[in-house]
Amino acid sequence: MTKYIFVTGGVTSSLGKGIIAASLAKLLQARGLSVTIQKFDPYLNVDPGTLNPYEHGECYVTDDGAETDLDLGHYERFLNTPTSQANNVTTGRIYQSVIEKERRGDYLGKTVQVIPHVTDEIKRRIQLLGNSGEYDIIITELGGTVGDIESLPYLESLRQLRWELGIDNCITIHLTLIPYLAAAKELKTKPTQHSVKELLQTGIQPDILVVRTEHSIDDSIRRKLALFCNVEKSCIIEAIDADTIYDVPLHMLKEGLDTTVISKLRLPDRKNPDLRRWKNFLGKLKNSTHEVTIGLVGKYNELQDAYKSIYEAFIHAGAVNECKVKVVPIHSEQLEGTRKEVRKFLSRFDGILVAPGFGERGIEGKIEAVRYVRENNIPFFGICLGMQCAVVEFSRNVAGIEGAGSSEVDEFSEFPVIDIMEDQKDISTKGGTMRLGAYDCELKPGTRTARAYGTTEISERHRHRYEFNNAYLKQLEDAGLTIAGINPQTKLVEVIEIKNHPYFVGVQYHPELKSTVEVPHPLFVSFVAAAMKKREGEG
Repeated sequence: MTKYIFVTGGVTSSLGKGIIAASLAKLLQARGLSVTIQKFDPYLNVDPGTLNPYEHGECYVTDDGAETDLDLGHYERFLNTPTSQANNVTTGRIYQSVIEKERRGDYLGKTVQVIPHVTDEIKRRIQLLGNSGEYDIIITELGGTVGDIESLPYLESLRQLRWELGIDNCITIHLTLIPYLAAAKELKTKPTQHSVKELLQTGIQPDILVVRTEHSIDDSIRRKLALFCNVEKSCIIEAIDADTIYDVPLHMLKEGLDTTVISKLRLPDRKNPDLRRWKNFLGKLKNSTHEVTIGLVGKYNELQDAYKSIYEAFIHAGAVNECKVKVVPIHSEQLEGTRKEVRKFLSRFDGILVAPGFGERGIEGKIEAVRYVRENNIPFFGICLGMQCAVVEFSRNVAGIEGAGSSEVDEFSEFPVIDIMEDQKDISTKGGTMRLGAYDCELKPGTRTARAYGTTEISERHRHRYEFNNAYLKQLEDAGLTIAGINPQTKLVEVIEIKNHPYFVGVQYHPELKSTVEVPHPLFVSFVAAAMKKREGEG
């Protein structure tokens, strides 16, 4: 039967449960096991789709159109396998499902309560992927921190599942922090002890303890943790701070996390993990022979997680090119001054990426950034809103359509070269109503984009409400805009390019969502290569 691993967290948030879960999954996958990871978030939003990026980082989108937690991006980047709606569940979705069942009369008049009805729904969702028969192991990351009120139903569901499935089929990994007190020059285990006791109060004894630390823990600390936390010493796993998240699987391999898990789950001995491609990637990443600086023009730059997948895609593309990619965030509102000020901000970069986003704030700054890179032959890559800004800029300054704009910014725009999609016009609710998920795209043969992909038929993930207005298509093509990609079903423009430019590509979709360690996204790879060529030309 499918085995289940639960990853819980204590002491503080942001310790890296998602990275630990993804690293363990990678090691088990490299041993030949079929693994997937799911994330259960304790907030009441149905999904992260309506959350401001400052609240929760980027909203990651799957092929089937689910708006999910950014940790699913880590899962895909590490495992090189797609996730789905079933891989991310929130408390809002759990309660929504329970209430819908109550309204239908499914509970036959019973009083609907957290136990058993809510916990039964959580358990059903936890086992959904396992019951498909596709996976040997399901890793479930429980969001939040032990002790949070909102996490209690999930911990109770976990307690019940451990009892129902048996200890050979269900284990718990608890991630905690061992802080270092500089004044005392000492690592402190007490926060971890209290965290484990908090977990014990829910009826759950952790099987494995993973401890985040800035300094290596010695044998005496392991013995102390084993004694006070009632965990075998061999099951105390050190998670020391790493130079990059991609080092973590190798750290966990060295600590024996995968072999400990295999032993606990009574799995048969497996071959040693095949991590040759992973190590090859790390080797190129850490021994780069080139360097470029990319300006990321966005509107949520205060929080790097708002563009998490873009930053990671640059790491993947950099490794392929044996190039260190330094990404410098630039707030688009800073570019809304004079052209002299725009030059001051952008002239030092080898390439400019104009990032996705929503709303009118900072739009003119993004448009000015596009104008500068177009006129000064700096490699440009625009994603979603970035592509739309490129269309607006080209319409105004090349095609001569004065007043061209986007109806997202000005609903009364006289020349809406970017307009709301027809099927979005009568929708008033925000959650889950955009064009979401994977759609086909046909690329024009011979274009830069087609050469990068090595094919003319692709599928990419979308998340938007506004689109290229085809009423202006011929006028813009006549002015020199290349329509490099079109959706074959809807005829919507997906990719634009400009000829006689070192690199000018805008895409309506989100290519960063499909970049992984083993398969870096071809557009990021080609963009970094263009930035390298620019720098070498200057040298």
